[in-house]
Amino acid sequence: MVELIDDIAAIAAEAGAYALSLWRTDFERWEKAPGNPVCQVDLDINALLRERLTALAPDAGWLSEETVDDAVRLNHRRCWVVDPIDGTRDYIRGREGWAVSIALVDGEQPVAAVLDAPALGQVWRAEAGKSATLNGQPIAHSGRTTFIGARTPTDALPKVDSDLVAVAKPNSIALRIAMVAAGQADLLATIRWGNEWDIAAAVLIAREAGCSVSDAVGRKLRFNTPRAEAFGVLATAPGIHLAAIARLHERAVAGLGKPR
Repeated sequence: MVELIDDIAAIAAEAGAYALSLWRTDFERWEKAPGNPVCQVDLDINALLRERLTALAPDAGWLSEETVDDAVRLNHRRCWVVDPIDGTRDYIRGREGWAVSIALVDGEQPVAAVLDAPALGQVWRAEAGKSATLNGQPIAHSGRTTFIGARTPTDALPKVDSDLVAVAKPNSIALRIAMVAAGQADLLATIRWGNEWDIAAAVLIAREAGCSVSDAVGRKLRFNTPRAEAFGVLATAPGIHLAAIARLHERAVAGLGKPR
């Protein structure tokens, strides 16, 4: 697996370098749907990653934000789960909070993951059963055991969560989860339906850093599922996970019943 993770990191670095070379230039951009931006760089990197990663593991299926989903991936035990640029809004705005996100899923769980965030100079790596690293150095969660005062990456805290502490929020949800993995934040929570490609790599990084990770109502996350969706994500220092589930419960249950 060491050779595989090195190969994945090299491919992520190639994609990240390409994205960085065009960042803050006049590239083509548009909206796939209102509030859902995309740019030509997303599509170029998607093509690059599909070519390189498929060559690396031809037996694996393919799931990416920028590829029309094909149910044939469900016939594969392994699957690449990819977001060519997670945090496209920050990329388009010339902000640093974006990353190339790659996970290899085996049996519904990520087993190898890389986040390459070249504008931040950060490379996050993890393998199942081994430590997670940031720029080659092992990382671990904060160890926090008190929920009140926990740090969370957000633009603004709702009134009900005013006893928490807001810290800087990159647009990339993968990088927000990685912040928890590295002890730069204590919790990250979303309470809406989201896509597997947004979180697959970061979930493994957080798990291997010792974090507790679940969906918004505390269930185990699975990947390469038919809908390729998860109901939110909750990544925390282990000592506050149950308190976070309790805090979110009413809102999460309400959101779970809403149409996708």
